[in-house]
Amino acid sequence: MNKSIVTLALTGAIASAIASIAVPASAAETKEKCYGVALKGQNDCAAGKHDCAGHQTIDYDKASFKLVPAGTCTTIKTPAGMGSVTPA
Repeated sequence: MNKSIVTLALTGAIASAIASIAVPASAAETKEKCYGVALKGQNDCAAGKHDCAGHQTIDYDKASFKLVPAGTCTTIKTPAGMGSVTPA
């Protein structure tokens, strides 16, 4: 193979790798913990009664959180009330 083709291919591969790493970081949406909005088994993590995602046993448990886009938590209305950025 021609040396310039190999160099061009290697440069393209490196550029693609760098671009694929940089895109998710810049495209990442800021998330916040929102308590009291997750349905049973759909929490993202933590609570006084359990320590892991998906272990919530009741709907809208105010001790369990779900990650939501930043700034939207307190606007989420559930049958049990509004979302909260602090656990109850």
